[in-house]
Amino acid sequence: MNMMNPDISLSDEAPVSEPERQYYYIEKAKQYVKEEGEALGRTLTFCVTTFGCQMNARDSEKLRGILLKIGYVEAAEDEADFVIYNTCTVRENANTRVYGRLGQLKPRKKQNPHMMIGLCGCMMQEPEVVEKLKKSYRFVDIIFGTHNIYKFAELIVTRYESKRMVIDIWKDTDKIVEDLPNERKYAFKSGVNIMFGCNNFCSYCIVPYVRGRERSREPQAIIREIERLAADGVSEVMLLGQNVNSYGKTLEHPITFAELLEEIEKIDGIHRIRFMTSHPKDLSDDLIAVMGRSKKICRHLHLPVQSGSTRILEKMNRRYTKEQYLELVRKIRAAVPDISLTTDIIVGFPGETEEDFQETLDVVRQVRYDSAFTFIYSRRTGTPAAVMEDQIPEDVIKDRFDRLLNEVQTIASSVCAVHEGSVQEVLVESVSEHDHTMVTGRLSNNLLVHFPGDKSLIGSYVDVHLTECKGFYYIGKKI
Repeated sequence: MNMMNPDISLSDEAPVSEPERQYYYIEKAKQYVKEEGEALGRTLTFCVTTFGCQMNARDSEKLRGILLKIGYVEAAEDEADFVIYNTCTVRENANTRVYGRLGQLKPRKKQNPHMMIGLCGCMMQEPEVVEKLKKSYRFVDIIFGTHNIYKFAELIVTRYESKRMVIDIWKDTDKIVEDLPNERKYAFKSGVNIMFGCNNFCSYCIVPYVRGRERSREPQAIIREIERLAADGVSEVMLLGQNVNSYGKTLEHPITFAELLEEIEKIDGIHRIRFMTSHPKDLSDDLIAVMGRSKKICRHLHLPVQSGSTRILEKMNRRYTKEQYLELVRKIRAAVPDISLTTDIIVGFPGETEEDFQETLDVVRQVRYDSAFTFIYSRRTGTPAAVMEDQIPEDVIKDRFDRLLNEVQTIASSVCAVHEGSVQEVLVESVSEHDHTMVTGRLSNNLLVHFPGDKSLIGSYVDVHLTECKGFYYIGKKI
């Protein structure tokens, strides 16, 4: 991607304005990395490990882009000179996993003093986590959060110059820095952040506390990024935000998500547009209309319901009722009859009765989702739900979870099978992991298809006859 690369003199003071300041530090970091590589007699290596959501995966592409720019090359985690964990904290066991991985790195760091360890992401926004790291994990080099990821090169320079643990955590920000390097995982598709943060405060969720307040990128910056991606061979974009349906509300000149989609649709070279996540309370009639007439928006919508009980939805602070959700589904299906609907469901939220659970099963039966991510309620310290009374016993939750999973899978297998025997357009993503004579691609509705082919097909759109449905994926044959 053609990134701005201003003329930089390291004898000058670092610029104050962004992104010029970060390009200055990229050049400075490049110098330190080169010197260290020469001392070791080889090129330094890095590995970025991502925990969590697609927002984190997109952030990791930015980290990779900066590390490659300053002279590192990518390697496996067990041999990398710089290991960075981009952390998730949605569930507390996610934190435990990171501590475990850090413990495994400690002896390696002792043997290789030049090695660097970085931690960033949502987990770092929790003050008690940072205190624990300062006390028990002094061998970590760089710690930063979700709001200042763009400062990565500057933090690396600070670590080289101070030779001490660098901690830079911001509680919140209204700042969005554009035009920094990033290294995409795929040549033909890319995530694009359209907004950051969350204003919803669902009672079970830590995200608003660690990602901060909602802030939208300027539409011109989003369009410019997607135009560059299209020029670089990207044909599918995934628009990312904690709640894309509320995009544009914080801008000086407000624009709706529906209006943004119509602008993106005009970009030459973009063939498919996806987006997530959609909050039901903000999904507008305008957006449904745009989806109905669009030639590029994929026939897939992820619409988290979380519970089918209006009483529980109120306790969750979701701000819609069961009836409103079902009416929304009716409108969407009327406008886009072939849409694939997927969802998130939490089982065992505090106070959930068997009657509430039956309401959830009723929604599953009425909507008939193509698939659902089902979660056992996980008590998350720092959220209102964690201190609610009537926490549900584990054996009751497990029983409900098993019944829900069975219902979801039974319905989904029959819903997904409706395309069997048809010819569908598939974007080929990779050679199959299980059979190297097959390739794996994705339909517009997000279902996977495996069919005979080789790596020359990767990144291309192919018409495939779907010969057999295997539950949640298809076996097909190229036409």
